[in-house]
Amino acid sequence: MIAHTITDLAARAAHHPFLQDHLTLDANGHVIAQFAEIKLGSAYEPIFDISVNALAQSLSAAPHSAERFGDELGFQAQTLRQDHTQKEPRDARDPFGPIASETELVTLDRLSRAMHAFNFFGAQRHGLLFLRVHERLLKSVKYDHGRHFSTVLLSFGLNPARIVIELPSAAVAHRTFLEYLTKSYQRHGFRVAGNLPNAGQIMSMPDMARLDFIMMDASSALRDAVVKPLAGYAKRLRIPLIFTGISNEAQFELLRQFDVQFVQGPLFSPPLEVRR
Repeated sequence: MIAHTITDLAARAAHHPFLQDHLTLDANGHVIAQFAEIKLGSAYEPIFDISVNALAQSLSAAPHSAERFGDELGFQAQTLRQDHTQKEPRDARDPFGPIASETELVTLDRLSRAMHAFNFFGAQRHGLLFLRVHERLLKSVKYDHGRHFSTVLLSFGLNPARIVIELPSAAVAHRTFLEYLTKSYQRHGFRVAGNLPNAGQIMSMPDMARLDFIMMDASSALRDAVVKPLAGYAKRLRIPLIFTGISNEAQFELLRQFDVQFVQGPLFSPPLEVRR
């Protein structure tokens, strides 16, 4: 695939039939998305491999100033609402929650995915880009999930194989639906991660379509004392397990004791700020 800059991608988006009216560059040279009165921006939260000792020591000393050791698995895109209706992006696990129209939700989701991809690939970031899928979007799009996004990426010379579609826990809880979604996204070139609704859900995964990654909320896993069995079972399945939402060093240190490999959360990133 061809390496593009953010400016290159934004210039090409100006001639795209779907993106041309909604994606622009801000004053800092980042792609932003605008639809009606809604304005969206991108931020990225790293997913670290803490099996690298140097990184673990650095994070323990100063997690916000850790240097890159080439050990990021990738980054999870964070959608920032930059309009007046939402000023606290950290509280916005669901930035599209107030959107009532299903059609509008599909449009915003597609715009945000393109925006994140352009800012990610255009900045020459390494590793994988993890993109959340809104639960309501899975119901709004009836079939062939991933086709539209894959078509957009390929038309811009971007590689879908470097993108991980992150399925919500509600989808993972339904075995047949999960199998269908996983196969559909993988057929269009993406990798797929599933957020576990609970620790017990992993037990049925051998009978499902193979996920590329499993994700589990660290607070829930630590509270229920299931970190060690989860990590062990994921290794037997040979599916990487990522513990997410790590917000403090106490959680981080507990996870390290259980031979956890991949971690993600606010602890590893500076506070998000809305760019205006």
